[in-house]
Amino acid sequence: SAHSLGVLAEGVDYLADAAAIAVSLLAIWLSNRPPTIKHPHGYPKATLLAAAVNALWLLVLSLLVAAGATSRLVTGTHEVHGLPVLIVSGIAAIVMVVGALILGSDVDDLDDDNDNDNDSLNMRAVFLDTAADAAAAAGVAVAGGIILATGGLFWIDPAVAFVIAIVVGYHAVRLL
Repeated sequence: SAHSLGVLAEGVDYLADAAAIAVSLLAIWLSNRPPTIKHPHGYPKATLLAAAVNALWLLVLSLLVAAGATSRLVTGTHEVHGLPVLIVSGIAAIVMVVGALILGSDVDDLDDDNDNDNDSLNMRAVFLDTAADAAAAAGVAVAGGIILATGGLFWIDPAVAFVIAIVVGYHAVRLL
């Protein structure tokens, strides 16, 4: 209802994160299955394939958001309602900051216990993704606040969405 591409970009990122968790859990389940006659080595590459699928999803979604942002910037941005953008993105930023703080304490606990570096690395990756999501949500909230305060400057919304798409796309390419 806010007509915000920034909020849409955030939502797409959150949905991609949820899908990544589901695919990753499936891959972990497959990789832990015992070998069978049909698969004598089991499924050792399941987690690698899951990472590639997740990276491809992120890349495609980032390209779609970047294309939408570019289109809005070139052809003129539609009216964006700043108040809902500010509220929704502000709440998302607060939730993500709380999540990052909780995960940060878990990362510190794992760093103190050097028995499993893979767990520590995985938790650090989840922490960094959550912190990045918090920063993106805060950026969209600020954009919503600026739009609300000025009663215009609608171009800020697709500009922020474009930046989010570039950052997410960059990390997707690195993951690939």
